[in-house]
Amino acid sequence: MTSTLSNERAPGAHRAKVNGIDLFYHDADGGLPAVLLLHGLSANANCWGAVIAAGLSPAHRTIAPDLRGRGRSEKPAAGYSMADHANDVIALLDKLGLSQVVVVGHSFGGYLAIYLASHFPDRFSQVVVVDAALQLNPRVAELLKPSLDRLGRTSPSVSAYLDEMRAAPHMNGVWDAHTDAYFRAELQENVDGTVGSATSASAIGQAMQGLAAEPWLTHVQRVKQPTLVLNAVGAYGPPDFPPLVDEINARATAEAFPNARYEMVPGNHMTMVFGEGARAVQSRIQRFIADGAA
Repeated sequence: MTSTLSNERAPGAHRAKVNGIDLFYHDADGGLPAVLLLHGLSANANCWGAVIAAGLSPAHRTIAPDLRGRGRSEKPAAGYSMADHANDVIALLDKLGLSQVVVVGHSFGGYLAIYLASHFPDRFSQVVVVDAALQLNPRVAELLKPSLDRLGRTSPSVSAYLDEMRAAPHMNGVWDAHTDAYFRAELQENVDGTVGSATSASAIGQAMQGLAAEPWLTHVQRVKQPTLVLNAVGAYGPPDFPPLVDEINARATAEAFPNARYEMVPGNHMTMVFGEGARAVQSRIQRFIADGAA
């Protein structure tokens, strides 16, 4: 028997039955247009906590789901293609009565944002792609391995797990209440006090296969909405490590969109949504929305 460690009774925490699964999401009050926030491959909705708190809400209503197979959302045995994820999102927007939103996606969520804007253009007025590119660092498997390995581990306690994450080289010492809440939200506690990941390793593997199967240049070229490409070029790991998405590839991706601009923010692929990086991401998203164009 296990239990999740996140507070599902917190303000703004909700569940909805959409596209045949139970989806958990955060919904924070604010103005229009509403902003849909999509997390990374093995992340959860709490990765956006610092960006929202920096002022994205109440300036805008923000909706941040745990994608299927992650966090507190249902974890079906199969169904992790980009189309499956996109249909979940569209069903959630329908459930909430939102005909059109701004979509913001980080990493895997960035690719999902591209897919959504390409396949459901009327539902998304603007697109923000956060550290996702047509070409990643060729060492991507090596760089992501320490982060993905956490999904299969059991830690002796919550505090031991959090200490390990706090010391991870790719966190670069960035830790605050939002970071703590993010890592707690991905845990489930066993009856013996040990903890493990609440995210399905099988789901992540299938989602990676689904990601690799898509013609991303075609999708990018079909996105006609104003698009903002945000990029962080800090080392993803020890100081001698490269960024996960370098400036050259991020700029080339921005140029491949019909109507996009590129901006750099502080941090690395992970820390860009926490601390100083989160404040920069929030300010650039709000300025982009206010401009109404790339």
